[in-house]
Amino acid sequence: MFAPTFETPALALTLLFATALVLSLLLRFWLASRQIRHVAQHRHQVPGAFANTITLEAHQKAADYTIAKGRYGLIDLAVGTAVLLGWTLLGGLNALNQALLSVMGGGMWQQLALLGCFGLISGLIDLPGTLYQTFVLEQGFGFNKMTLRLWLADLAKSTLVGVLIGLPIAALILWLMGAAGHLWWLWAWATWMGFNLLLLMVYPTFIAPLFNKFKPLEDETLKARVTQLMQRCGFAAKGLYVMDGSKRSAHANAYFTGFGAAKRVVFYDTLLAKLSPGEVDAVLAHELGHFKHKHIIQRIVTMFALSLAGFALLGWLAGQVWFYVGLGATPELSGAPNDALALLLFLLVVPVFSFFVSPLSAQLSRKHEFQADAYAMAHTNGADLRSALLKLFEDNASTLTPDPVYVKFYYSHPPASERLARMPQGAAA
Repeated sequence: MFAPTFETPALALTLLFATALVLSLLLRFWLASRQIRHVAQHRHQVPGAFANTITLEAHQKAADYTIAKGRYGLIDLAVGTAVLLGWTLLGGLNALNQALLSVMGGGMWQQLALLGCFGLISGLIDLPGTLYQTFVLEQGFGFNKMTLRLWLADLAKSTLVGVLIGLPIAALILWLMGAAGHLWWLWAWATWMGFNLLLLMVYPTFIAPLFNKFKPLEDETLKARVTQLMQRCGFAAKGLYVMDGSKRSAHANAYFTGFGAAKRVVFYDTLLAKLSPGEVDAVLAHELGHFKHKHIIQRIVTMFALSLAGFALLGWLAGQVWFYVGLGATPELSGAPNDALALLLFLLVVPVFSFFVSPLSAQLSRKHEFQADAYAMAHTNGADLRSALLKLFEDNASTLTPDPVYVKFYYSHPPASERLARMPQGAAA
């Protein structure tokens, strides 16, 4: 007598997921161990290319910071894998779903409750790690500037924003899954992409100010330099702003935010405090290079394409009993919707498989960074770019001696040695 038709593909999915999870765990552990070992081996001497610009103390701080993050990452990896197994093959998500069904029955409110409870439990599980990273790891190296009160305020605000924005879009997606027919995934994808584009436009004006203060750039000399640079590069922004990043972290940065006419340039106050006007010009020119090479558009198009493929795959899997059973869940066959359950299972397992192709994305990102560096050197002083990069690497305690294999797998930005090697030596600071 043959078993039900779903049992064989369900077992195959279970084995495939378990194999991918074990392989990714072993690979991540191996890569992290390589990074820790390589950085530790080169801790005692500044690389020759940086001997005249980076002190041994700064080099060793960067090494110690990298090693500490790597060791914590191993613990986080083990915990994350255990939690993922608990949600999936060990039946945690199924138990939560069944408990809510017994209390609420089926329907939209039960599905939203499943999403909400999953998010709440996941947040509570992540809470100790987040606290450790902020108040032990970052604070131990002098980077954290947040008080516990500010951290709690940020948590409350981000939770409220997540609920006010996340629940309506989740409800709309779930409604489309149940009401838009067999092509629901296409409508859901269009809705999700429209929401993301809208978020890019409203985030700078309505969401970011909830967490940080943004003041117009007041330094008239710097403002004139920056404005001239943008005019030379044919770039227009809605405004130049300074963000009070120093109240949360000592790390320095600058970025563009917004989309279309809502684009604005944001400088961390920590960045302006550490860099000269010429160096600020060079950092900004690097960011302009991303726009001129259409890297931002390329990333948005890639996100569109990958999201479309993901929604199409979910649209097929959500109708397969073996998809649920193979991942430790029991779908409702009585007519009650399984949409939230399918969505959560999909979001849990996809990162396990996509991890193996992440080096391709990292490689493309590093290529884009080289192109942006070249653009910055063509429009500003190369010496300023080199000195700015050195200051930022030192300020952020970025190791100068990462493991080459780890770099190829994870680094979205090239290490300092590779970036500076492509800059003319005559431009040395």
